[in-house]
Parts: sequence; C-alpha cells; structure tokens
Amino acid sequence: MALGPDGAARTAGPGRSAGNHRVGVFGGTFDPVHVGHLAVAVNVGHALGLDRVLLVVAREPWQKVGTRPIAPGEDRFALVEAALEGLEDRRLEASRLELDRPGPSYMADTLAELSRRHPGVELFLIVGPEVADDLATWERPDEVCRLATLVVVTRPGVALLQPPPPPWRSMVVEVPALHVSSTELRARAAAGRPLDVLVPPGAVQEIRRRGLYAGCRDDRRWDDAGDGAG
Repeated sequence: MALGPDGAARTAGPGRSAGNHRVGVFGGTFDPVHVGHLAVAVNVGHALGLDRVLLVVAREPWQKVGTRPIAPGEDRFALVEAALEGLEDRRLEASRLELDRPGPSYMADTLAELSRRHPGVELFLIVGPEVADDLATWERPDEVCRLATLVVVTRPGVALLQPPPPPWRSMVVEVPALHVSSTELRARAAAGRPLDVLVPPGAVQEIRRRGLYAGCRDDRRWDDAGDGAG
C-alpha cells in the first residue's frame, strides 16, 4: 500500500509489500519549503527504512494564525510539489490531507485520518527538538501519542534536552546541520535577493512565477524552519 498526496491508497510499486507499511509524517507550514526540510525528510526516511515520507502542508497552522501573513495553502503545496521534482529519493510526497480538511490543522486529526483510511499502517511523526519540548500544548496530545511514534530530529552537537516521557514512543535521528530559516527566506525573496541553493530549484521558480513574498515584512519571533503542527 502506498499513499498518494490526498492520503488515498494506491498500488504498491515493484518490490513493495502491501503489509506493515511504515509512513513518516512531517507536518508544517512550508512557507516556503527549503533544503533543510528536505534534508530532514530524506535522512529520517533513510534512517528508519520508511516506505513513504509525507510532507503535510498545513491549511491553518493554529500556532501561527494571527502572528503574520501566511501564503495561501495551494501556493505552499505547489512549492512542496515543485521542490520534490527530480529528487532521487522517491519516498517523499507532498500531502494535502490538511488542505482538504476545513478548520485549523491539528496533527491529531491528520494521524487519525491516516489510521482510519489505512488500518495497520505504522506512523512516525517527525518533529524538531523545540517541538518535542512543547507537546503538552498540542491539541489532543494523548491521541497523537497513541497513533504515532515520535521521531525527534537533532543536529550534530545538539542534544535533546529531555526525551518525551512515557507513554510517548520516541526515537532520535541526527540530520545534517543546515541552518536555513523560512523567515530569512521570505525576507530575501521580498528584497529580490537570490534563493538559489537554499530553496530547491523548482520551488524557486514557483515563488517567482506566483509572485510570493513580495513586500514581506515578518516578525522574526516566528520561524518555521523546524515546522511541526499540533
């Protein structure tokens, strides 16, 4: 069983088993998506031997509503799709599960929907260490805990302050230290400065084509370089 962008099942590819499907769930605003996001998804997928890694684009990121303007969801989804084009690792997929669901984007709802559509799927929720330290503020954290194994990504030399307590099932995966900030990227785009290398080529083209982030003035307290949705 493989999952398409809408979370629907599709035929498994050559050599893939239809049972015990292992899916990484990496939620975020992706405003814009950048190489740091892709490094996380690729490295976690490889380290854990996942069948798919879904980059789930938030419709209404509840922790950021009212803090700054956010690009339309369809634009952000298009950026993620464009960013994945040409990647050697075909496990990465843009997911619109939250875009197609009305209201705020809660990870508890997303995990529940995936579990309901695909009984027996093993879900791995990918988050940064700062998100892992803030689990108590999430919507229905007990449901998130029950539905997924928490995968906390760290960078070389950065230790996790405190592992999530039981009954959380958790593991740590180290990823390359790519210090890329979506806040800085929006500012660069607004100033007409280059995004090359920091943002995948396809996504850069989409940003320019859609005229995103022109005149952007961000509050730097809010940054989605380590996106996670609650």
